[in-house]
Amino acid sequence: MTVFMYVFCLLAWGLNFIAIRLQGHAVPVEWSLVYRLAIGAVLFCCLIAWMQPKSRLKRHDISSVLAFGFFNFAASYLALYHATKLISAPLVTLIFSMKTISTPIFLRIFLKQRLHKALLIGGLIGVAGVGVLIYPMLSQGASASALPGMFYAVSGTLLTSMGDVYSARNAKNEVNPVQANALGLCFASALVALYAYSQGLTPTFAHTPSYIGALLYLTVIATCAAWLFYLQLVARLGAAQSGYMVAFFPVIGGVASVLIGESTLTAHLVFSCILTCTGALVALSGGSSGSRKMATQPDQLSR
Repeated sequence: MTVFMYVFCLLAWGLNFIAIRLQGHAVPVEWSLVYRLAIGAVLFCCLIAWMQPKSRLKRHDISSVLAFGFFNFAASYLALYHATKLISAPLVTLIFSMKTISTPIFLRIFLKQRLHKALLIGGLIGVAGVGVLIYPMLSQGASASALPGMFYAVSGTLLTSMGDVYSARNAKNEVNPVQANALGLCFASALVALYAYSQGLTPTFAHTPSYIGALLYLTVIATCAAWLFYLQLVARLGAAQSGYMVAFFPVIGGVASVLIGESTLTAHLVFSCILTCTGALVALSGGSSGSRKMATQPDQLSR
């Protein structure tokens, strides 16, 4: 059962950007995100009703939970959704995997947690991996959407790391993670909906199998089911060992992208995935204790 849960989480989160890509362009990115966040909020509220946790959110923790929702769900998701529409899913996944380095750095800056040399070494290897994939694009003349797409991907990754800081603070204050996810998702869905309206975007919905299937995958599988399995993995294997799966996301995303015909299998893609995975493994092997504890908080790996 442990192997099944590990593979389930690995595939569920490794294929996130592929699922976003499969939703197509019929619905504005903002509204696709609102639907995902709103459904996720309902699922977690139902989970709270079923679990009936004894603890309640304390008043002084609410601002931190709302900040977690803003950075980890609203702002970062929106940036990553836009990135996935502009550049290939493997490239977004490769850039996002750099979170294994940016999050510990942010934890060091804002929470004064210790950094290890392995993080810097792993970071350099990971950057080299991303560079291997980006270099051919730049040398041949990047498309008009490539640079904005990479900017969105980097921004989304950094915003996620900022959300991780608040998640670490919530964990330190022993905030119930299910309640934090529920409130964070509710707050984020309202924010993104208000933003969509402010941009003059009309709510639309695509009644196609690919759109509905991808939406259900992103909410039921990636946001809710995978997280529940992940908590069980943390209990059985520990947070550090469970967190290693993020190192393999680039391979999952790259293989899936080739299989659906979005990307072509090239030496640059293969070598880039190998370098990025190696960098993530090196960084995780020497990550700070605080960054390892982060894995026990919800939605740190799911995008």
